[in-house]
Amino acid sequence: MKSIRVAVAAAAVGIALTACSSPMQAGAAAVVGNERITTSKVNADSEAYKAALKKAQLTEEALGGVPVTHVVLQRLVNVAVSNQLMARHNVQASETEIDAMLKDPGQFQSAEINLLANGVAPADARDYGRAMVGLSKLQQKFGGESGQQKLVQEFGSIKPILNPRYGALNPQRSQENPAIFLDTGRFGKPAGPPAQQQQG
Repeated sequence: MKSIRVAVAAAAVGIALTACSSPMQAGAAAVVGNERITTSKVNADSEAYKAALKKAQLTEEALGGVPVTHVVLQRLVNVAVSNQLMARHNVQASETEIDAMLKDPGQFQSAEINLLANGVAPADARDYGRAMVGLSKLQQKFGGESGQQKLVQEFGSIKPILNPRYGALNPQRSQENPAIFLDTGRFGKPAGPPAQQQQG
């Protein structure tokens, strides 16, 4: 069976998001700065993403145990933050630049699989491409390689507020713990880390 490891991040710059908790607006999956991401948008995009996986002959198991809704919500949050940073710093992405980005296979053999690994269905590709081009341009504006830290700081300055139904962002994703979101117990008290297995 084919497998893709879901990147689902602003992969071009390796940014980790943190989220803050706050009362959630009804019907919102997340609020990112001045943008509200609705649960209906997450659900519709999740269905489109599942269809794209199926078309690429991949199953949800290829995501390594990460729920489709989490993959999609993470992408929507990343794109919203990226768009707000682009507006803040007056950065534009041309259609030609977006086209070139969408043809990039990344670490995969195909651009389609690269997009799927980042939680992107074909219908959402241009929005995602615009955000990735924008992040790349922002990093260049901040000084290229040396601008990485400034970009991470800027990205972290916009803190998404997540609906507790999705949990809290996992700050230390790993192969052993690939979850994008951690269960917070849904009513505020975060669940403790998994118990370490004793070697015997």
